[in-house]
Amino acid sequence: MSVQTSLLLHSFRGRLALCFGGLSLLVLLSVGLYFGHMATQQLGQAAREKVHSAAQAAADLLGANLRERELEIALLSMAPHFTRGDLKNPELLESLQRRKLLRREFAWLGVADVEGQVLQASDGLLAGVSVAQRPWFMAAMKGVYVGDLHEAKLLAKLLPQQADGEPPRFIDFAAPIRDRQGRLVGVVGAHAHWNWVTETVQSTLAQRQMGGEAEILIVDKSGNVLYPRALAGNAQLPKGVPEGAASSVARWNDGIEYLSSEVPVSAGTSSDLGWRIVVRQSIDLALAPAHELRRQLLALGLAAALLATLVAIWLARSISRPIEQLATAARRVQQRSDAPRYPAAGGLQEIDQLSEAMRSMTDSLLSHERELEALNQTLEQQVQQRTEALAAANAELERLATRDALTGLANRRSFDERLLACFQTARRTGRGFALLLLDADHFKRVNDQHGHTVGDQVLQQLGQLLKASIRSIDLAARYGGEEFAVLLPETAGLDEAAAVADKIRAAVALADFPAVGRMTISVGVASWHAADTDPLRLVQRADKGLYAAKGAGRNQVMVEKATT
Repeated sequence: MSVQTSLLLHSFRGRLALCFGGLSLLVLLSVGLYFGHMATQQLGQAAREKVHSAAQAAADLLGANLRERELEIALLSMAPHFTRGDLKNPELLESLQRRKLLRREFAWLGVADVEGQVLQASDGLLAGVSVAQRPWFMAAMKGVYVGDLHEAKLLAKLLPQQADGEPPRFIDFAAPIRDRQGRLVGVVGAHAHWNWVTETVQSTLAQRQMGGEAEILIVDKSGNVLYPRALAGNAQLPKGVPEGAASSVARWNDGIEYLSSEVPVSAGTSSDLGWRIVVRQSIDLALAPAHELRRQLLALGLAAALLATLVAIWLARSISRPIEQLATAARRVQQRSDAPRYPAAGGLQEIDQLSEAMRSMTDSLLSHERELEALNQTLEQQVQQRTEALAAANAELERLATRDALTGLANRRSFDERLLACFQTARRTGRGFALLLLDADHFKRVNDQHGHTVGDQVLQQLGQLLKASIRSIDLAARYGGEEFAVLLPETAGLDEAAAVADKIRAAVALADFPAVGRMTISVGVASWHAADTDPLRLVQRADKGLYAAKGAGRNQVMVEKATT
């Protein structure tokens, strides 16, 4: 150890820097390691819960959909036009065709007599063919049936070829048809696309934003993978995948460790398929955020420790400097290196006087600081008051700029902005929306007979009925005079929009308007079409529908379809 280092360690500055820096380094590293460990544990647990919740959600959703389709076929078999016993009745075919049109998951629906001959079927497929030896027919002769995954080679020849070239696969739903005396007269059956099942479970990963990070599998009761097709026929699931519990790490056949969770599909159907949903995610991807956080915390801890050490050295130097200066001055007085006019006693007296002067100056500064602090507080309060007043004024201006003063609904300007936004979103994403234009029938008569004050009250009540009849994401606006508009985002099509319009029309027709009695409205309905070049096309169609409703006698809902 050099003489300079020895003197530094025995000096006040050296020991203060060593103690302060060492303590700061120890505290920062200890706290950083502790919180880093806690944070990575929590992130790891969150990753496990995310994988398990995705598997649980997919299993629940698939189970509910399977049960719903089973109930749908069971209820179809008990429909009046089925239980009359005439299985060749055209109403049955219409019902099958309508069901297939509304439910895209059904590839085929048909009815067969007790001999197994298909009497009627959607699109005429397999009509006249015997299905007496098919498992779904034999099982449905005894009760409601849900069948496992299979290939239907005969039906596959009649259906369009899939884009990937793979043979189509289906699951079966079937139920017995009994006449009103309880006698078995036939069977109604349906083949559902396997793609409907896979899209159902895959949607849960998309909803949790795990599409590119995790993989979802459907496994049968024997442990064979049904989906995805690339893994079908592989060995059974590895040991260590928990069923119905939190996820755990397991090594799969590809030699990669995955964070995996398995949940049984509890459909509650008449036939227990024994399917299970497995969600797996590469352990490297699953715990990547935890590892990255650990690296960041370690780097941050080291940087903070280095900074603390530098600050400790700086503080030690700052604290020791005045003492060192006083010690030097004392040594100079003691050694008489300066002029003899600075004796030792006089030097101590000057330090006392300096200390007293500094103390007095400090008191004065503190007094001024308190005054400045009080002044700053007053200024801050005034600034805060002015800021709050300005915010309130801006909020009121925003309300006045976007709301109709009479009805409290959105005004024309706000409606036009929202309509343009919906139109742009629809063109970008393909998700449609609908527009309703509503007009109060014979409103001029209300103003003429009862006065404009009563007319304003009628408009206010119409606005309240509109808000009460739509969803929170919809927008009701006063379009002008007695005319109103309603935007319906995320609306599937004209049928759904027409149902909303009729709900509003009925609510108005049943309402009691003070001093007026009953009022009715006419409604025009239009929905966005991909061929629309601007929002005005949609408004024109809705307006055309409104005039058609007026022309049809008022108190009507008219739908105007787009022409390509």
